[in-house]
Amino acid sequence: MNAAGIDISKGKSMVSVMRPLDEVVAKPFTVRYSGSERKELADYLKNLDGETRVIMEHTGRYYEPVAQYLHDARLYVSAVNLKNNLIALLDQTYPGVNALFGSPAREDGTQKWVDFAASFWHVNCVRGMSQAAFTERYRKWCKRNRYNFSSDKAAEVYTGAKDQIAMIPKDDLTKRLIRQTIDSLNTVSKTVGQPKAEMLKLASQLPEFPVVMEMHSVGDSLGPQLMAEIGDVTRFIHRASITAFAGVDPGANQSSEREAKSVRTSKSGPPELRRTLFLVMDGLLKSMPQDDPVYQFMDKKRAVGKPYLVYMTTGANKFLRIYYGRVKEYLASLETAD
Repeated sequence: MNAAGIDISKGKSMVSVMRPLDEVVAKPFTVRYSGSERKELADYLKNLDGETRVIMEHTGRYYEPVAQYLHDARLYVSAVNLKNNLIALLDQTYPGVNALFGSPAREDGTQKWVDFAASFWHVNCVRGMSQAAFTERYRKWCKRNRYNFSSDKAAEVYTGAKDQIAMIPKDDLTKRLIRQTIDSLNTVSKTVGQPKAEMLKLASQLPEFPVVMEMHSVGDSLGPQLMAEIGDVTRFIHRASITAFAGVDPGANQSSEREAKSVRTSKSGPPELRRTLFLVMDGLLKSMPQDDPVYQFMDKKRAVGKPYLVYMTTGANKFLRIYYGRVKEYLASLETAD
């Protein structure tokens, strides 16, 4: 059987196909939402040897056109949001367990809080023992699942469990239901997460990879997206060229009599790149790295009352200029070393 994982985003999707035992049938490739590309995708999936099932995440409304088209092409399609279903279920047995850890998802799509809930699926699994006993069990769990152990974190989890109220009892039926949901979620996460893992692997082969990944709020997902959308920075003559390409440069609004001091951005470039840039800006505002010049710049704009789109767009402009300078300098240093 073939499992086609589709990572949905606005304007395009990443598709990867796998078979059991992690056999890669098709490395990640991009499909845009035009009728011709959707037809090519459907024809490709239908012509694969064996049965093909398509799995995609239920994300906003973006998944609907792709899901409907593939369904109409007589392909099995599953659009799921198992994560929300699992959280709703756990809210009745261990409220807040999904917020205990801030660890990002692993390359295979699994997350620490999900793995934790598989073992400690009810609040009584924690508070039903002494703090010392839980700490030791948590230490063994971390070692077995390759997570970092912290006695302070164990104490925090144990203390927090004391204040939680379970709405349904701790019994075998509830345990079985939660673990079945977790197993399904992990299976889907692994299938859908494969394109992202492959993108990261491919991006790591680019010479600029280390310097891009060091930038604040980029990460394993947004970093490869940036490099893919921007491409070779040396094709841009100067910083203004790359901001114009992205469509975050000030647009022209002038006549023979006047020139506006503040105008809309041109938005002439690829919308996917601007979306990625806005996600990076959003991450900076949430993480608030005090030593980051882009965050400092946006924070000042925000503090003086600039509108959201103004400080987000000007922040993206500044980020791209820094990106251009750092990557170009790094590539030049590699040439000098050679």
